Amino acid sequence: MRSKCGRTGRRRKNKAENGSNASGESRSHEYEYIQLCKWLKERGFQNNYLRPVEFTDTGRGLATTQSLQPGELIISLPEKCLITTDTVLHSYLQKYIKRWSPPVSPLLALCTFLVTERHAGHKSCWKPYLTLLPDSYSCPAYWEDDIVSFLPQPVKQKAMEQKTELHDFYMSSLPFFKSLQPLFGENIDNILTYEALRWAWCTVNTRTVYMKHEQKDCFSSDKDIYALAPYLDLLNHSPGVQVEAAFNLKNRSYEVRTTVSCRKYEQVFICYGPHDNQRLLLEYGFVALNNPHQSVYVTKEVLLRHVSCKDKQMEKKCSLLQENSFLENLTFGLDGPSWRLLTVAKLLCLGSEEFMCWKKVLLGNAISESNEHSGLELVRKICLHLLEDTSLILKEISSFTSKNILVKKHLALVEALRLDELKILQTSADILENMHRASR
Repeated sequence: MRSKCGRTGRRRKNKAENGSNASGESRSHEYEYIQLCKWLKERGFQNNYLRPVEFTDTGRGLATTQSLQPGELIISLPEKCLITTDTVLHSYLQKYIKRWSPPVSPLLALCTFLVTERHAGHKSCWKPYLTLLPDSYSCPAYWEDDIVSFLPQPVKQKAMEQKTELHDFYMSSLPFFKSLQPLFGENIDNILTYEALRWAWCTVNTRTVYMKHEQKDCFSSDKDIYALAPYLDLLNHSPGVQVEAAFNLKNRSYEVRTTVSCRKYEQVFICYGPHDNQRLLLEYGFVALNNPHQSVYVTKEVLLRHVSCKDKQMEKKCSLLQENSFLENLTFGLDGPSWRLLTVAKLLCLGSEEFMCWKKVLLGNAISESNEHSGLELVRKICLHLLEDTSLILKEISSFTSKNILVKKHLALVEALRLDELKILQTSADILENMHRASR
């Protein structure tokens, strides 16, 4: 029977159902996704609402095929579909893990399983899932050092620490890897390489959901909280979205429920947590647009660069700030400088005759008009310094050339982060200028 909705109506219907609207293109017809859905269905997963779509702004994600109401179940993934340490201990790796001393960490067990299963190719029962995992990741563990150098100082230091941590993780794991040689006909050094472990490490760190497991004697005391969740991990992050996600012990499934409504054919989001863009970039390899949690961090070094070197009490002031945990999370936001930053600035600007009032400053009390003015001026100088520094870095980024596609992608992420911080600093500078004028 012919449809009665007419040609235009049929086009609109097909356009919406195929996801070829302005927001993205459907991927549900592609072979890899068909195989994944078939594989998940065999393991008890019933997908009633979601389909994979390539969105123009966020990349690959999931769209809903019908309107969702607050409290509605988005996805329920059976335990059979999850990759956890229990999965690893039911595999060929079990005896090697149980007899190894000192015990391997849950993270190492998962990483090793991912690499060896990926190496197995068509022989792996997890192939439909592994095929759709990225070949590489955009978090700083994959970056060249010259790209890392463009990052703001606080996240630059953490990025270098991440790379060092990953290298140490690999080096400390080599003896365990050697013990797995009987499982393979080829040299284990060609399978569990640094590059392979980096890929697995980033897969676990960027794609797992939180799922607490009972401590097992065969593992180290590190927390066993990881679960790789096929299909569910296609859900993208949005800072303004709230969901309820947990493992349901009754039906042995990992479930996600929305706390907000979602219109038909729209992308469905989850929230990884109230993270600023520095943390999102470091841990997940992306920067969120219009992130309400975004801030620009002020380091101790930047603070001290703008105070008087003649202040004989400066060392004691810094010590008091350190003892009272006031040298962390000093930030600028879209609403201007944080209370902590203003408070620290006022303490650093205390005159010798005012120094004994330092406790009152930390409690938020005003000491004198001159101290209020001096603290505000110090924060304004820091803001202008960071604004100038960020502008210079953006110029350097724009002149940086590379033919490597991945390097360009990583550079674009740094530029996005820096532009976001430039906007915050410009807004803060305007706010501080108005506060400065008002205090005259």
